Amino acid sequence: MNQTLVPPVLPAAPYRDGKRYTWLFSLAVPALVGAGPLLMLWTQDARALWLPVLFTYCVVPLLDAVMGVDRTNPPESAVAQLEADRFYRRITYALVPFLWLAFVFSAWFVATRSLPWHGWLAMVLTGGATGGFCINLGHELGHKQTRLERWLAKIVLAPTAYGHFFIEHNRGHHRDVATPQDPASSRMGESIWRFVLREMPGAARRAWRLERDRLRRDGLPVWSRHNEILQPALITAVLWTALVLWLGLGVLPFVLAMSAWANFQLTSANYVEHYGLLRGRRADGRLERCQPHHSWNSNHVFSNWAVFHLQRHSDHHAHPGRRYQSLRHFDNLPQLPSGYFGMFVLAYIPRLWYRVMDPRLLDAVGRDPARINFDPGQRDRLMRKHGL
Repeated sequence: MNQTLVPPVLPAAPYRDGKRYTWLFSLAVPALVGAGPLLMLWTQDARALWLPVLFTYCVVPLLDAVMGVDRTNPPESAVAQLEADRFYRRITYALVPFLWLAFVFSAWFVATRSLPWHGWLAMVLTGGATGGFCINLGHELGHKQTRLERWLAKIVLAPTAYGHFFIEHNRGHHRDVATPQDPASSRMGESIWRFVLREMPGAARRAWRLERDRLRRDGLPVWSRHNEILQPALITAVLWTALVLWLGLGVLPFVLAMSAWANFQLTSANYVEHYGLLRGRRADGRLERCQPHHSWNSNHVFSNWAVFHLQRHSDHHAHPGRRYQSLRHFDNLPQLPSGYFGMFVLAYIPRLWYRVMDPRLLDAVGRDPARINFDPGQRDRLMRKHGL
C-alpha cells in the first residue's frame, strides 16, 4: 500500500540579530573622557583635550555619512525572543558604573591639573557629552517596568542633577509630545537658544507637578522618600558633596558647567526629535494618538550604535515599551539628514538649521499648516515666506 510521505514540520530557526555585538560599542563611550587626558599627557599639550570634542561633533557625523543608514528590521515573530534575551539589558546595566566612573574621573582630572582655560572648556564639553549619554541611558532604562532598571535609571541620571527626567519624560513628554503644550517639543521658527529657555524650566515644572499629583492621589506626603524626583536628587547631593570634600570647593564650578552641558545635550535631542511636527485633533476634540510620523527619524548606523537606537524615535514614541534592540525603521516618515551629533551642530547655527530643516518639514507634512507646530510669534511670517 502506497503511503504519501509528509515531510516533518521543522521549528523555525531562532532569529540571529546581525547587530547583536555592535551594541557593545556603547561601553566604549565613557572612554572619550579618558582619551583627551591621555593624549595631553603624551603630547604635553592641553590642546589635545579637544580631540574627543572634535571626534564627537565632527568625526561621528562623517562616519554616519560614510557608513550610511540601516533600514533593516527584526521580523515581528522574533521580537519576543529579542525582548527576552538578557544579553541586551546586561549591556545597559554594565554601562551605568562606567558612566559614573567617567563623571568622577573628569572632576578629578580637572581638579588635580593646572589647565589653561581652553583645556578646562574642552573637559566641560567632553565630560558633558558623556553626561548626555547618562541621560540617554536613563531614557532607555526609565521606560522599563522592572524595579532594577527603574532604579538604575535614577542612579545614572543623578550625576548631572537631571533626575526629574525620569518623571517628566515618561509621564509628561510622551503624553503631550508634538503639541503646543509640550515644553519638550520644538516649534517651527523657534531656535534652539529660545527653545532651551522654554524647555528646561518647563520640563522641571511639569515633572514636579506630575509627581506631586501622584503622591497626593496615593495619600503620600510630597516631601518624603516616596518622591521619585527627590530620590535621584539625594544621590546627586551625596555625589557632589563627596567630590567637594575630596577635591575641594574649586571643583564645583566644573561639575556645574559639565552637568549643564550634559543636560543641554538632552535639550538638543528634544529639539531635533519633533521639530515643527504637530498632532491633530479628532472629531471629539481629543488629541490623536501619537503616531510614527510625529517624530523625526534617523537610521544612521554609527551614532545609533552609541545611543541604543534612540534615533529610531518614531517607533519609540509609538511603542514606548519596546526595548532598543527591537525598534524598527518605517518608510515614508520624517527623516533627518544626519545622526543626532551632526544635527546638534546644525541646530546650534539657527540660520543653517532653518535652511536645511524647514523645507524637510514642509515636505513631511505635505505643506499643510494644520500639521505644523508653529512658534506663535513666527507663524504669520513663515506662512508668507513659504506661501502657505
